[in-house]
Amino acid sequence: MTAMIMHSPRQAFDEFSLQPSPRHWRPHALAAALAVALHAGVLALLVAGWSVEPPTAEQPAVLRTQLVMLPPAPQAPEPVPALVEPAPTPVPPEPVLAAPVEPVKPAVDPQLQARKLEQAALARKRVEDKKREQLAEQQRERQENQQRSREAEQQRLAQEQAQQQQRAEQARLAAERARQQAAAQAAADSRQYLPLSKEAPDYPQRALDKHIEGDCTVEYSVNPQGKVENPKVLDGCHPLFIRPSLAAANTFRYQPRIVDGQAVAVPAVRNTFHYRIK
Repeated sequence: MTAMIMHSPRQAFDEFSLQPSPRHWRPHALAAALAVALHAGVLALLVAGWSVEPPTAEQPAVLRTQLVMLPPAPQAPEPVPALVEPAPTPVPPEPVLAAPVEPVKPAVDPQLQARKLEQAALARKRVEDKKREQLAEQQRERQENQQRSREAEQQRLAQEQAQQQQRAEQARLAAERARQQAAAQAAADSRQYLPLSKEAPDYPQRALDKHIEGDCTVEYSVNPQGKVENPKVLDGCHPLFIRPSLAAANTFRYQPRIVDGQAVAVPAVRNTFHYRIK
């Protein structure tokens, strides 16, 4: 059974018309838009510096070979021929050695022997003499060294003694100069405050009765007016001589000491009174 479908004239015109219908044009427009967008994206990536990485080359397979030397195959040992033992050789008899004959020594000359002994004795004597000379030389050198050492020690001691004497002499001269300067200064000071009047003390009657003699030293100061101040008796004075010594010292008068145009006091002035019975 055959069926025939008849289309309408409008539909037939749409299928065979040169103008495509909107239903056929939309899929092609969508494909064109996708192609344009894809090309635009690729162009933007190229402009931005995107580059397509080349595909990684595959590493080629390498076949490694190694030469191995095998040892030669062991050869079978050659057969050793059997040794045939020779017949024993007869051993000849050992010869009998005769005893060595000592040569006859000539007779020794007594004079030659005596001469050799004498020469040996002389040589031994020369060696001993040489040893004695060496010992004597060493002893002499030792004595000379000791003598030189003693002389050097004596010289050193003499030099030290001379230096000590020189130092002592210098010290003595210095002390003498100091003493002279002190004496000169004392003389100058004494000239500056020379005593103007001194009266002898009265001899105590009790000391006369008892025949007592002695010395009495009084120490005092001389003021700028030349008068005695603060007299006192030093040790060693007999008690009977103390009062008359102090009384006599108070009566002393001195010329005032002048320093830089001004009169000054003189301390520690001493005067010794000698009490003797005549």
